[in-house]
Amino acid sequence: MNVASDIESVQRSVRQARSRGLTIGLVPTMGALHAGHVSLMRAAREETDYVVVSIFVNPTQFGPAEDFDRYPRPLDSDLMTCQENRVDLVFHPDGKIIYPLGFQTFVEVKGLQDVLCGASRPGHFRGVATVVLKLFNIIQPDVAYFGQKDAQQVRIIRRMVGDLNLSVRLAVCPIVREPDGLAISSRNQYLDESQRVNARALFRGLEEVRERVLKGERDAQTIREVLASRIATTPGAELDYAAVVDADTLKPVRELKGEVLVALAVKFGATRLIDNLILTV
Repeated sequence: MNVASDIESVQRSVRQARSRGLTIGLVPTMGALHAGHVSLMRAAREETDYVVVSIFVNPTQFGPAEDFDRYPRPLDSDLMTCQENRVDLVFHPDGKIIYPLGFQTFVEVKGLQDVLCGASRPGHFRGVATVVLKLFNIIQPDVAYFGQKDAQQVRIIRRMVGDLNLSVRLAVCPIVREPDGLAISSRNQYLDESQRVNARALFRGLEEVRERVLKGERDAQTIREVLASRIATTPGAELDYAAVVDADTLKPVRELKGEVLVALAVKFGATRLIDNLILTV
C-alpha cells in the first residue's frame, strides 16, 4: 500500500494504474475509520481494480463553533485499517496542499445545500462540495463510494456530478449500524455512557416510522410528529430537525408517495447525530 501526501505522487500512481487498464475506485473520508468506511472500501475492492482512500479532515466544512480541532485523527490505526482492507493508495494531504495560499474558489449547490443539515450548519455543504470536487479532479476515479447515512451529502454530490458533467459514477452503500441500531459514526465516541444508550432513540424512531408506513400511514406531518415525540421523551436529546422530504429535491412533502427521505438530526450535549430512512411508497 502506498501513502502519499502530495498531489503529484497521487496522480502519478493513478496514471500508472490506469496505464495497466485498471479501474479506479475512490473512498473519500475524514479518517477516524470505522465499520462504515470499511464497507465502502470492501465495495470498492470488489468493484474496481485500484482502490484509493483519501484521509483529510476538511476545515471548510466545519463552522466556527464546531469540532474541527478535536475531530479524531488516529492516522496510524487508519492506515492499518486501509492495509487490512487491501487499499492500494492512501492520499493524506496537509491542509495547505488542498487549500494553498490564495485559494478563492468554492462550489455551491443552491437549494439542496441550504435545507436539513445545511440550515443549522451554514457553509457546511459548500465545503463538502468543494473538497469532493477537488478530490475528483486530482484522482479522476471511475467510481466514488459514499455512505447512505449522509443522505443529503450524497444528493448534493450527485447533483454536482450531473451539473458539471463529471465522468465519475457514485456508488451509495447502506448504513452500517451497531447491534442496537445506532448508525456508526466517528462522532459516536464523543457520547458518554448514558448518551450512548439514549442515542438508540434515532433508530427506534425511524423503525417506528417504517412500521407505520407499512401499515398504511401516508401523512408526512404525522410521521414528523412520531419522530419529534420519540426524541422529546429521550433524556438528554435535543431535536435539531425531523424531516420528511422528496428524496430527489429535498423539499418537504405533505403526502408520502414515490421515493421519500425521512431524516433527523439530534444533539446529545455538544455531539450532533444524524440518521435517515429512504422509503419507496
